[in-house]
Amino acid sequence: MPASSGNSGAPAPRNKDVARAPAVTPRPARSAVFRPLHRFQCFDLLATLVAVVRGDGTVLFANSALEDALGLSRRNIEGTSLLPLFAEPAILRTALDGARINEYAALRYDARLLRQQGEPVPVHVVLAQTEVQDEFVVELLPLEAQTRQDREERLIDQVQANKELIRNLAHEIKNPLGGIRGAAQLLEMEIDPQLKEYTRVVIHEADRLQTLVDRLLAPHRRPHVVSDVNIHEVCERVRSLILAEFPKGLKVVRDYDTSIPEFRGDREQLIQAVLNIAHNACQALAQRIETGDAQVTFKTRIGRQVTFGKQRYRLALELHVIDNGPGVPDSIKDRIFFPLVSGREGGSGLGLTLAQTFVQQHHGLIECDSVPGRTDFKILIPLP
Repeated sequence: MPASSGNSGAPAPRNKDVARAPAVTPRPARSAVFRPLHRFQCFDLLATLVAVVRGDGTVLFANSALEDALGLSRRNIEGTSLLPLFAEPAILRTALDGARINEYAALRYDARLLRQQGEPVPVHVVLAQTEVQDEFVVELLPLEAQTRQDREERLIDQVQANKELIRNLAHEIKNPLGGIRGAAQLLEMEIDPQLKEYTRVVIHEADRLQTLVDRLLAPHRRPHVVSDVNIHEVCERVRSLILAEFPKGLKVVRDYDTSIPEFRGDREQLIQAVLNIAHNACQALAQRIETGDAQVTFKTRIGRQVTFGKQRYRLALELHVIDNGPGVPDSIKDRIFFPLVSGREGGSGLGLTLAQTFVQQHHGLIECDSVPGRTDFKILIPLP
């Protein structure tokens, strides 16, 4: 009897020449296949252009904003040199050489970034070393965006200063106005009837100034009534109002993004703000209304990763009121939100001031981009 094996229950192989299955080759660790760039992925959340490079200029990482600006995919950018993407590559080369020997912690300079299509983009370059040896972050700030941010900051500061000035000045004017009107009324009862025409002029002008002062103080007196606001209901209300006033010769175009959610705000204030802008547009379109080709467009969009008012917001409402009028005169383009500044003869110059105030009470901002034939007032309001 043959000797029993240690595993008597297992059947013996039929063919001793059958080769065993080859051992499975272990896969390399993920870190050996994928570049450890997880610490750079946060740069994709930035709206500014960012590249991480070695000391020789080789790109280790390019964020999404840089891809969009260059018109190149990340795969085509990474692994190549960043230097040829600049109109003056020698400046970046000198900056990197200086950073490698620790001449400075960070360096700033202006340059021109080359794109696949279009003109070079003027940018402000910020170069800083990371915690890793021979690794640098290159941040590119388009000078247009930097100028826009500076303009927004100046606008916010100016509006706040104007708000305080208006409030104080209105109170100083209002107090003596009551005395002037009262004295004119008493004088009217005592003087010759033929001279009452002059006292009536004084009373009428005092009343007109009182109305102006009340309009200046209106945003500060009225309580902020907060409720759920649908921005398209606001636009439709304004549309019906301006079409009622200008029934012929004016076309109102609606270009809505219906996915915009409701938000908390003062509906009446927003209606007044949009109405002031749209009414100004209609008055600027007077000649085109006569010829029948005037057009006002209400356009709504969602802005993502938007920066305004010195803050960055994940989502923001963008409401554009666009007209095909002659544009804002260059002489007042930088002052259109100032009180008592108007490009129309007989205008009070308060409509845009009040609109800006109402929108700022919603933590938003109104911007204006105007050229002959197209004026775009953009209302920005943060969304939750």
